[in-house]
Amino acid sequence: MTALLIFAVFAALMLLGVPIGVALMLGGAVGIGLAELGWLAIPNNFYAGIAKYPLLALPMFVLVGSIFDRSGVAQRLVTLATALVGRGPGMLPLVAIAVAMFLGGISGSGPANAAAVGAVMIAAMSRAGYPPAYSASVIGAAAATDILIPPSIAFIVYSVMVPGASVPALFAAGMVPGVLAGLALIVPAVWLARRHGFGAAESAAPRPPLLRSLREAAWGLFAPVLILGGMRAGWFTPTEAAVVAVVYGLFVGLVVYRTIRPRALVDIFVEAAELSGVIMIVVALASIFAYAVSTLGIVDPLAQAVTNSGLGSLGALSAIVVVLLAIGMVLDGISIFLIFVPLLLPLMKAYGWEPVWFGVLLTYMVAIGQFTPPMAVNLMVSSRLAGVRIEQTVPWVMWFVFAMLAVLVLLIAVPELTLWLPRTLGY
Repeated sequence: MTALLIFAVFAALMLLGVPIGVALMLGGAVGIGLAELGWLAIPNNFYAGIAKYPLLALPMFVLVGSIFDRSGVAQRLVTLATALVGRGPGMLPLVAIAVAMFLGGISGSGPANAAAVGAVMIAAMSRAGYPPAYSASVIGAAAATDILIPPSIAFIVYSVMVPGASVPALFAAGMVPGVLAGLALIVPAVWLARRHGFGAAESAAPRPPLLRSLREAAWGLFAPVLILGGMRAGWFTPTEAAVVAVVYGLFVGLVVYRTIRPRALVDIFVEAAELSGVIMIVVALASIFAYAVSTLGIVDPLAQAVTNSGLGSLGALSAIVVVLLAIGMVLDGISIFLIFVPLLLPLMKAYGWEPVWFGVLLTYMVAIGQFTPPMAVNLMVSSRLAGVRIEQTVPWVMWFVFAMLAVLVLLIAVPELTLWLPRTLGY
């Protein structure tokens, strides 16, 4: 009965439009009160939910995204990519996806990536003859690779929730799936452009000089090398890497490119602080819900019912995929992790799923949800920049959803695609 009340309160509050964090906290508080676990459990778990060392990296990587968004790195990367692949039908979408993937190695936020790439690419694609709805679809889908290619805010949140899933191992495990996702998105992007004759005006524009483009983009190109290479070399932890990335980004923006004025730093810091604060508060409030669910033993009977249903490991995983893809259309990734990871942990243990592999799969499903209407956060950003409604992107964006789903099936069928790199690196 208590379990039903917890979830009923949570669901009712969500339907009433209460913020996700508050709904989770109040649902957990109902369970704590009914079970007489002591009201001090609420502030204790609120604090314990965010008093974790890996979470220190989260606001720093959010700040990195804000800094590089305004530093002009995206524009220089676009120029370099155009110099490498040339111009022609379908080439600008390819450039947009490649730049979004590369920026994924600097920041860890999909919406920030969509804003940075979209600010540069949507106007260029419009001038070349690409429809705004198509351009918004390409940018929204490409930005979803950001939470797979390290560093990733989603991986950091998952690591503090799941024993046996370290941040370095998750970062390494996300690399191959992130690259495969990007390559999968390129196929429909180029095919659709050439099939419909988009980008005809693109061929007339001159190709940027390669050496000059490479020289101007070199500082941006070095950023992921510094972040990921430094962690691999043991120079700093993921949390320290986030601080190094902030200092490097400020140096590039203030001193090298001079695209960030000192007076703009206040706006950058406030923007990053607001976004980080929202994420951290939601994490803290959700910890109260997770405590109530785990302490009352609500999840174990559900897990036993699934394991005794005869679905088997593949059947249970398929059901999880269907549910999370549907939920991903209406909830953001952090909320999905905070709600469902505590519920799925017993199933992961029962079926012997590798925690790092399972975390990458969950993050991949969240990535698909970031550009799947109706509540796709990346698509909201890119649609706003393109000046179109989300529903106008549906005929285009569904091709990218199918491409990402094909890679998801491959990752489920061949776990080594995810686990090979972390094992090779010794994580």
